[in-house]
Amino acid sequence: MQPKVFIIILNWNNWPDVEECLESLKNNDYPNYEVVIVDNDSKEKPQASDGVKVIYNNKNLGFSGGNNVGIKYALKQDTDYILLLNDDTIVTPDFLSKMVKAAESDSKIGMVGSKIYFYKDRNKLWFAGGIINWLYNKGEMKGYNEIDKGQYDQPDIQESSYLTGCCLLVKRMVIEKIGLLPEEYFAYYEDTDWSLAAQKAGFKTVFVPKARIWHKGSKSSREFSKPYIYYHVRNGLIFASKYAPWYIKPIIHLDIVWRIIKQIVKLVFISQKRIWAKVILLGIKDFYFKKWGKNDNWY
Repeated sequence: MQPKVFIIILNWNNWPDVEECLESLKNNDYPNYEVVIVDNDSKEKPQASDGVKVIYNNKNLGFSGGNNVGIKYALKQDTDYILLLNDDTIVTPDFLSKMVKAAESDSKIGMVGSKIYFYKDRNKLWFAGGIINWLYNKGEMKGYNEIDKGQYDQPDIQESSYLTGCCLLVKRMVIEKIGLLPEEYFAYYEDTDWSLAAQKAGFKTVFVPKARIWHKGSKSSREFSKPYIYYHVRNGLIFASKYAPWYIKPIIHLDIVWRIIKQIVKLVFISQKRIWAKVILLGIKDFYFKKWGKNDNWY
């Protein structure tokens, strides 16, 4: 019998996209799977149907907290794999079978990611593996905004510095060893953290280019909005404090001093950038004072 996979889809006020995602999963050719929707206290509550289980949270627990609710449920059902799948994706029929096949090919493979395209431009890449850029304390997506011409298709299984939680297959034994998704971030960086935690535990994180999905892009936190800037600034520092090489960490703190100076200049002299400057400074302050997790008090 093929390994059991629980597909976890996290929803927050995005039910139309969830429905389209579920519709695409109906054509999935992998036989041994179940779908769990975890609702992060949406205004419009999704209803269970066609064997899809829905778990309702009584507040928005963020990406990590919400998915962890689904992961805990799946582990209790003796699943072999967890698949995190964004609610705003559509999938090819063979995406999951190709990911499971790759994971089963090597006992050291702990996490598997797929090739991801933009939803509106079906041949433009969103993710084709990841690299860590310690200069900016973040993971960068290979192939982002490139037209897919097969440039990332070989080999069939490629080690990746990190994987995105947009579509992430994880072996049960990995979670049992490294724990659930880290919840100190609330949004952004938790998948990068999880990938590096798996690697530190001796597992490979790999990209499978023949497994393909399409991604619409987050509606819950608009790019370059105040929450987007705040969480990226603060969480990048949390991530670097945990995983950056020893010789990078002193440079990070020097860079913070420079960033603070730049924001103060903006506050004093550039009125149209004062809001962003305040948000960046708050992210830095909250990092140092360990005000981690969700921030409800500023935007």
